[in-house]
Amino acid sequence: MAAGNVNVVLAHGAWADGSSWARVIAALKSEGVNVVAAPLPLTSLADDVAALDRSLARVDGPVVLVGHAYAGAVIAETKSKQVKALLCVTALAPDEGEKVADVFYRVAPHPLAPKLAPDTNGLIWLPNEAFKNAFAQDAGAEDLAVLSAVQRPISLACITVPVGRPLWKDVPSWFLVAEEDRMISPETQRFMAERMKAKVRAHTVDHAPIVTAPHVVVEIIREAIGSLAG
Repeated sequence: MAAGNVNVVLAHGAWADGSSWARVIAALKSEGVNVVAAPLPLTSLADDVAALDRSLARVDGPVVLVGHAYAGAVIAETKSKQVKALLCVTALAPDEGEKVADVFYRVAPHPLAPKLAPDTNGLIWLPNEAFKNAFAQDAGAEDLAVLSAVQRPISLACITVPVGRPLWKDVPSWFLVAEEDRMISPETQRFMAERMKAKVRAHTVDHAPIVTAPHVVVEIIREAIGSLAG
């Protein structure tokens, strides 16, 4: 297949929305790549997979599917035959029978990681100060203001249900390990990447390189596209 025929579909994580991919989208579009950012409701894992599948249905041809953070679990749950490669960006990748919470809490959190608890609606919001302390400590004031303003809470139903057979068992995968991640332990990221047998690309970036180091993310997406085209 030719590189120009490969689509890229992006899935945002918890406390974010599609705008978090803005710089990645702009870079890929400038290279002529067809790219779509899937809007996830973050209301349950099943709802998020259904929303992702609706976005996948909007594109024709093979797909490199990219998930940030929590969305690592979501992208691995799709059964779409269009998906030919996965990229986990500082992501959570539970194995069959595991829950997202199992891998998120696998090791002790970073000292600056926020303490998370659901509200009366069963939704978990990220404290505003956590964006600059842990979510995107390398971001500037303007980006931090936007991230905080557009945050989308995540439901307990997203992280407390076992996942099925993950797609990374069946298609090639890449994993961007964020060495300065304060939300998901780099140790846990490496553990997940190794059992995925993913191609690991480690960089000294924070939890949100899609915002703070988009060139790093784009480079790996290019690599995945090239592997399919080659």
